[in-house]
Amino acid sequence: MSGRDRISRALTPVTGRLSGKPYKSIRNTLGKGTGEKRGQARYSAFDLFRRGFTKDPWPPVWREHELSSSYDVVVVGGGVHGLAIAYYLAHRHGITNVCVLDKSYVGSGGSGRNTAIIRSNYLTPDGVRFYDRSVKLYENLSAELNFNVMFSQRGHLTLAHNDSSLRTMRWRAEVNKLENIDSEVIGPEEIKKLVPYLDVSSEPRYPILGALYHPPGGIIRHDAVVWGYARGADTAGVHIHQNTEVVGINVSSGRVTGVRTNRGDISAPIVVNATAGWASLISNMVGVRMPITTSPLQAAVTEPVKPFLNTVVVSGSLHVYMSQTDRGELVFGASVDPFPSYSMRGSLDFIEGLASHVLELMPALSKMRVLRQWAGLCDMTPDYSPIMGFTPVEGFLVDVGWGTYGFKAGPVSGEAMAQLIADNKTPQIIEAFALERFGTGELLGEKGAASVGH
Repeated sequence: MSGRDRISRALTPVTGRLSGKPYKSIRNTLGKGTGEKRGQARYSAFDLFRRGFTKDPWPPVWREHELSSSYDVVVVGGGVHGLAIAYYLAHRHGITNVCVLDKSYVGSGGSGRNTAIIRSNYLTPDGVRFYDRSVKLYENLSAELNFNVMFSQRGHLTLAHNDSSLRTMRWRAEVNKLENIDSEVIGPEEIKKLVPYLDVSSEPRYPILGALYHPPGGIIRHDAVVWGYARGADTAGVHIHQNTEVVGINVSSGRVTGVRTNRGDISAPIVVNATAGWASLISNMVGVRMPITTSPLQAAVTEPVKPFLNTVVVSGSLHVYMSQTDRGELVFGASVDPFPSYSMRGSLDFIEGLASHVLELMPALSKMRVLRQWAGLCDMTPDYSPIMGFTPVEGFLVDVGWGTYGFKAGPVSGEAMAQLIADNKTPQIIEAFALERFGTGELLGEKGAASVGH
């Protein structure tokens, strides 16, 4: 029996009947409209005024629950991916006997440590279609979640400093256009109009020859996205368990039967690994090896200043990117550290290199003060693309290997993985990201669009 057949056999009874109840009966009791039935407050200008006048307190964004002894689906990882999977399982498919486990607090991992850049100007057709679906979901996410995620589509510039980089930008632009994505290559004069403080002269060591301009790209408030998905999942009956570490996964006859946590055991026929940084460690618990290396990715933020940077600026050659928040801080980042590690401490070497490259692009920033720096963990795959879907262990699913580009894919990943669980079939949009590709050699070449592009 093939690995896919074994997985299908494991998921068939689950997708047909959960907890002994058909999905239909679950939808009838806990599906559409559960937010109102459960008394979740709806945010509105009227309610803001009413509560300000009456002094009524706002209810918690999500609630605490006792750890149940069994769930239909256990999602490991309380970041944007894990919460989005739980949210779409409940709201799109009526599967509500779901729990999300995080060993710390919600959003404490990569979801709270990234620089929250959203874009879809990737290099391969599969990648472009995938990330464009995520951008579309992000555009309507505030309305869907009734939670302001502060998505600012201010445009995204990927600079080219040499002829080979410029050829790659043109290549990406043409792939984008074939997939109906708004991207084009522009010259130094147009770049200067978009970002007046950029040095587009011939004086810098790496002069700017052009850029890939992607108007739909922008930035978002990562905490708001996490909190919004958590609130929406909780509304539908999903249990969110913080400070609950998975210490083992039970497997019997090649099939998942549950997880072991520091708070007790949980039986479950489906376990989803949606962790970042610890993806290979969780997968090792069931004997599934992941072609992943984990490295730190550092970032820094400056003091707030009057808004002047209206687009996201990325330079792959200089290994730096920057954007400005709504509060005026400049956020900087670079490529992943050149060594595997689980350390999340900042380094002096990073900040020195970052400062020198930023000043090559914008000399006027020399007097700005850095407030703080931090690091997150990135699980990098050989082809700079994620691993999603089934594994050889029945009932064990993965949504991992997101490298530096996981946050922008949160909504589409959650949507696709929820559909996979509900339908027992891999959605077309993530077929190219299957674990099997590393055995067949059908790798995706996204390094040219993902190595520092975020």
